This record gives sequence, structure tokens and C-alpha cells, in this order.
Amino acid sequence: MTAEHTIQEYLDVLSSKAPVPGGGGASALAGALGGALGMMVANLTIGKKKYADVEEDMKQYLEELQGIRDDFIRLADEDAIVFAPLSAAYSLPSATEEEKAYKDEVMEKNLLAASLVPIRIMEKTGRTLEILEALVSKGSRLAVSDVGVAVAFVRAALLGAVMNVYINTKSMKNREKAEELNQYAERMIAEGSAHADAIYEQVLASLR
Repeated sequence: MTAEHTIQEYLDVLSSKAPVPGGGGASALAGALGGALGMMVANLTIGKKKYADVEEDMKQYLEELQGIRDDFIRLADEDAIVFAPLSAAYSLPSATEEEKAYKDEVMEKNLLAASLVPIRIMEKTGRTLEILEALVSKGSRLAVSDVGVAVAFVRAALLGAVMNVYINTKSMKNREKAEELNQYAERMIAEGSAHADAIYEQVLASLR
């Protein structure tokens, strides 16, 4: 499980020939890092007299970001879990029509499952960015640069996860479902990237 590894252990496995973790899990981890940085900003703001008027907001953001961080880690593990049966399905025999039909059925099922996990990673970035945007204006000014870093991580999670959507939908036989997922992912990329870039520029402007 992702959370049970040290950073060094995780990087060693990630850089090895092991099939998982891969890009999907790494994308989810990037999202978790973004959420954790947002939590840090909230923690640095809570308890400061200067920010007493946003204390309750910070507590709410902190609680929500903790859930988001944990969800990203869970999704990193789920990405690894759904890859195993998909990888096995590629090796199923297809010499006869019956075998081919069965392989196609199993492949389709597992390709869909492997597409939905990164979709959920992408979905999770939306609310994360909303909270980070609020932290730019409400959080401690001493930590505004950390919000910018958090945004960069969350943007990476978004753009990374979509790669796992596309690589799986490309092989799906059900092209209607594949295009539905692709179009949904494309909308999230367009909206999420624009949102992340706007927040990032806002942070840069406040630092310069």
C-alpha cells in the first residue's frame, strides 16, 4: 500500500520494472502532495490573531483537505489494484472463437475499470483547486508560495491521470463508452488546467 512505504521505498519500486506503481499511481500521489501542502497552509493560518476572521474557514479547509489527501492515496492503491487483472487479461488465450470472445469480454471489463480510477483522480482535483484558490486570499501570506507549489502538484495529477484514461479507452471495443469517457476527461482537462493556471499566476503576482 502506498501509505505504508517510505519515500525511498516508493521511489525504488516506481523506478523498477515492477508493473505498479506507474503513472497513474504517481499522479494520485502528486494530488496527495498538493492536498498535504494545502493542509500545511491552513495549519499555519489557524491560531494566528491576524487571521482570526477566517479561522473557521481554515478549520473547514483543513478537514476537507485531509479527506482529499487520503482519497488520493487510496486512489493510488486502487490504480495498482485494477491494473493487475487488466495485465492478466492480455495473456488470455484467443486461439478459438470462444476464447477470443471471452478474452474480449474480460478485456473490456478491465479496460473500463482501469479508465475509471484515473477519471476519479481527475475529479478529485476540482475541489482541491477550489480550496487552494481560497487559501491564496485567506491563508497566511507567509505560506502563499506553498499554495503555488500545491497547485502545481494538483495540475500534474490532473494532466498525468488523463494519460491513463486515454491509454485504456483507446483499446476499448465499446467506442461509444470510450468517447464518453474521453470527452468527460477533455472537459476536466480544459477547465482544470485553466483554473490551476489562473491560481498559479495569482500566486506569482503576489510574490513578485
